[in-house]
Parts: sequence; C-alpha cells; structure tokens
Amino acid sequence: MSVINRLNQILEKYFLPVAMKISANTYLQAIRDGLTLTMPLLIVGSFFLIFGYLPIPGYPEFMTKIFGELWKQRVLYPVQVTYDVMSLVATIGIAYRLAERKKVDPISCGAISLTAFLLLTPFNILHKIGETSVTVTGINVGLVGSKGLFVAIIIGVCSTLLVKFAVDKNLVIKMPDSVPPAVSKSFSALIPALMIIVITLIIRIGFELTNFEHIHNFIAIILGKPLTILGGSFVGTILAVLAAQLFWSMGLHGSTIVGSVMTPIWLQMMDQNRIAFQLGQEIPNITTSTFIHYSSKLGGSGLTLSLVFFMTFMAKSKQLKEIGKMSLGPGIFNINEPIIFGTPVVMNPILVIPFILAPVVSTTILYWATKLGIIGIATGVDVPWTLPGPIYAYLITSGSISATLGVLITLIVPAIIYYPFFKMYDEQKYREETQGE
Repeated sequence: MSVINRLNQILEKYFLPVAMKISANTYLQAIRDGLTLTMPLLIVGSFFLIFGYLPIPGYPEFMTKIFGELWKQRVLYPVQVTYDVMSLVATIGIAYRLAERKKVDPISCGAISLTAFLLLTPFNILHKIGETSVTVTGINVGLVGSKGLFVAIIIGVCSTLLVKFAVDKNLVIKMPDSVPPAVSKSFSALIPALMIIVITLIIRIGFELTNFEHIHNFIAIILGKPLTILGGSFVGTILAVLAAQLFWSMGLHGSTIVGSVMTPIWLQMMDQNRIAFQLGQEIPNITTSTFIHYSSKLGGSGLTLSLVFFMTFMAKSKQLKEIGKMSLGPGIFNINEPIIFGTPVVMNPILVIPFILAPVVSTTILYWATKLGIIGIATGVDVPWTLPGPIYAYLITSGSISATLGVLITLIVPAIIYYPFFKMYDEQKYREETQGE
C-alpha cells in the first residue's frame, strides 16, 4: 500500500497542476464545445448511412425493386450535407463559444469566422473529363468537410481574437442608444469584419503564390500529417487513453480534456473510413473517436461496468452494494460518474490502478485484433455514445458480428483486472462499517 500511496502523491503533486491548467484552458474549452456542435449532425447523417448499408441479405434488391436504381444515392443525400459541412459548422461553433468566453458578440464572431474560412478555401475546382480539363467555379466541398477541420479551428480562434482586439481598442462603430440592439451589433462588427477579411485575403493570395496553393494544403502537410500519424498509431492511441484515465483519476473530465486535442484528428480519420466504406474500398484507420469509445469507455470511462457488477452482487460492504445498485442502470448506458465520484475512484489509491490499467489493456487487445482482421473495423458511422455496448459495436462497424462479440473483451478483461482490487477495497470498507457498529 505504501507504493500505491506514493504513486498517488506523485500524481497529485506533479500531474494534477498540469491537468487543471489544461482543463481550464479557454481555447481548448472553446474548441471542444465548438466541435460538439457537429455531433448531432454526424449522428443524424450516420443513421442514413446505416440505412443505406443495412447488413441484411436481400435488402439492396428489395429497396431497388421498391424505390428504383437510385434509391441508395438518394438515401445518402443527408450523409453528404452532414459530414461534408463539418468544418463549416465547426468554425461557427468554435468562434461562437470562444466569443462567449471573451465577452464579445457570439453571432457576429461566428458569421465573420465562417466568411474568413470560406475566403481561405479555393473557389475553382479542376475537373478532368476524358482528355479535357474543365475549371468549375464553386467551393471545394472536399475542404469544408473533415479535411478542413484544422483550418476551421485556427480561423475560429484567430478571427474571434481579432474581434476581441478591435473591441478592446474601440475600433468599432457605435450607434445611438435609440438604434435597435440587432442593428447596433451589426454595425459594431463592421470594422472587425473588414480587418479580418483583408487579413484573410492577404493570407490567401500569399499562399497562392507558393507551391502550397492554399492554406488547407499547408496545414495538411505541416500539421495534419504528423498529428494524424500520431493519433492513428498504436502508441498514440494508447497514450491518449492513458492520459484520459490519468485525468479522470485526478477528478478531471479526462475524455473532454483529451478529446479537445484529439477529436479533430479522430473525426478526420472517421470520415476517411466513411468515404472508403461508401466507395467499397479498404477502410484505412483503426483509431477513430468511435473506436476509442468502443475500446475504453463502454460502461463508462475506465470500463467500470464489471466493477459495478462486483459491487452490486458480491460486495460485503453495504455502502459499495448500494452504490453498485444505483450505478448499474446508468452503467449499461455508459454513464459512470456515480462510480467515479461516489465510490470514489478519484484519488482512491486502490481502485485508481485498475481504473487506469483496464482501458489500456482492453484497447491494446482490440487494436491488434482489428489490425489482424480478427474483429470488424469501424466504418465511419457515428452513433450516440449512450447506446449499450453490443448495439454500439454492431452499428459503428455496420453489422460486424465479430466486433459485437469483441465487447466481451471490455467486460472480461476489466473484470479480471478489477477483481483483486475490488476484493481489497470491499474488505477495507466492510471492516470500517463493522467496526463502527
């Protein structure tokens, strides 16, 4: 126990201050909350993606007979208008949430950020039809989806900071009090909008004079590729899971903190899988946001569902048994704050070890099982995270029975890891209760 207590002291002394600073960072909070705005759209789009590829024998033939040859193309229209506008929604959401924290008008910041993002996105698209090249004028849809996320984040943050700078320096047009507030806010945004558009135009022209051609290429090469390689690798995946669990063990929302950094990468990789799946190509990425949830969060962060079963049906301690009963229902739907803070797991020198270890081991097994083709890979479908484990796994892999059965790993492996620590903690709590009688 002295070793465990010593580890806990080290984490509290050196890791907790850093974790709290990251958790309280205004910009990471704005990015996290802004990206959350895309989630309902992606989930809705995923429902239609599932509907277009239901793994039922005879389903395509039946739909073709009823609705004609173009039924799948029409069913997938909502997929394009949800997934393929991801960056547009993100840049508005990030600017809006940051503006709220910076005490400037959120709607104006969202509109200005969107305009700046579109200004940086190429208008002209070169299409090759046979031997003929045709230039079509229009926004490149490929760059307003997941490929544009990094640019959306940068524009959402920088444009809002420029608006804040203009407001602080009084570089705004002030209208009389008799003018309606909506009109007054529009005029207040005029000078900041002009500043941002001029700066954005200069940046765009500057990139057009280089081999990069536009900022999206620059970000993809300089920032996107290294981060994607890190985020999609086995080491990067395990580090992300480990960091999330360490944050949770300190009482901080580890999923949110890690997600604020990794979500843009995982969303891109999820969308790459979605595109490959629709085209019938080999799916490229194991690690996506849905895989992370599947491998390390079913039953809640820390894979605590097996611990809940132990507490509910095997605990001698009345306290642990009651907490287990209260936590069983929410745990099935991947909500485990009652366990994390009620048991508690946070700052608990006994339970924090399996809480960190179980997701790391489970993610390792599932990553390599997917890599070796033993279980099905996530196809880019996004579904609500509150779905029970087997349903969640079945849907994100578009009907993979092997992935559905893989959920057993997130129950059995944590059960083996948690059990000796549960017994130790249960004995401790039982002694405390009986000695107090």
